Amino acid sequence: MNDLVLRENRDGAAILTLNRPAKLNALSKDLIETLEEHIDHIARETKTVGLVILRGAGGNFSSGHDMTEVLSQVKARANPQPVISAVQGHCSTGALELALAADLIVASASACFTDAYARWGLTPIWGLSLRLPHRIGTAKAAEMMYTCRRYSGAEAFEMHLANFCFADEEFEAGLAGLAADILANSWYSNRVDKRALIESDGLTLRDAHALSLFKNEGLAPDAAQRVARFFKQRKPGP
Repeated sequence: MNDLVLRENRDGAAILTLNRPAKLNALSKDLIETLEEHIDHIARETKTVGLVILRGAGGNFSSGHDMTEVLSQVKARANPQPVISAVQGHCSTGALELALAADLIVASASACFTDAYARWGLTPIWGLSLRLPHRIGTAKAAEMMYTCRRYSGAEAFEMHLANFCFADEEFEAGLAGLAADILANSWYSNRVDKRALIESDGLTLRDAHALSLFKNEGLAPDAAQRVARFFKQRKPGP
């Protein structure tokens, strides 16, 4: 693979860094294809990777599409592991679509979220028109899409676009703490929960309940050890 996307393994997390800092990590065809290669590999590494963190080099997530290229043939892919989009700096158009494809979005206070497709006479190609209203509501999504205004990380958190917003100087510590919380839990259970959330989305409660009954994955392989460790750590009562 080339160095357009860098990978680092850290304590069970695979950290993927979009690496075109001179172009504000603009999404070129080669960068997206490299990202897809990493994602394909990580999807098969469920025993060694329990979380994926996607971020950008040089203090920016991504400025969005590289305007010199046509990316209509590229689609965002899903991972079985939970995925965090760690957003600092710019997160515009295609980059916003990429961030929305993750399970959680973590923003720095000074991050800048923009849906600027209409400014360029473009239209979403990776599902933004579905994911954005699903996450923040139709009215707020319409506001973002029609006005092409910029929203800070704090504003993104207030409208539920971002799950967490950390002060710039606390961003790395906050992100690390969230990753540690996720990785401390059963990776198997997290994968099952993610699949259940995806497959039950849009179903009625009755249909979703039936799905969970017939597709229940059972206990995690380490469930017995986790329960035993819990009782071992409990202090005897008075």
